[in-house]
Amino acid sequence: MKLSTSIRKRFRVSNKVKKSAPKERFRLCISRSAKNISAQIIDDSKNMTLLSASSVEKDVKSGAKVNKTELSKIVAEKLAKKAQEKNITKIFFDRGIYKYHGRVKIFAETLRKNGMDF
Repeated sequence: MKLSTSIRKRFRVSNKVKKSAPKERFRLCISRSAKNISAQIIDDSKNMTLLSASSVEKDVKSGAKVNKTELSKIVAEKLAKKAQEKNITKIFFDRGIYKYHGRVKIFAETLRKNGMDF
C-alpha cells in the first residue's frame, strides 16, 4: 500500500521525536486546519493523551473575533496553564507535517514564554 506524501512526512517527524524522547518527557503534537488549531500532550509510554487544547472549545470561541495568529496564542496559553497545573514543563515538540513557520512558530514561542521547556 502506497502512502501519501503528507502521511509519510507525519510518520517521519513523529517517529524521530518518539525514538529520541526519554521517558520523563512527553510529546506535544500539534494539528491545524484552515481556521482552527489544536494540540495534545501525549505520554507515549502509556499511549494516552494527558492534556489537550483546541480553538474549537466553547471558552476560546466565546471571546471576540480574533485572527488565526491570535487564536494560536490563546490556545497555547490555555495549554500551558493546564500543563503547569499537572506539573508538566519538559516536552518534545512534534510539529507533524507542518513547517516551523507562521502559526506553528507563534504557538511554540508562546508556550516557551509561558514556562514550557523544549
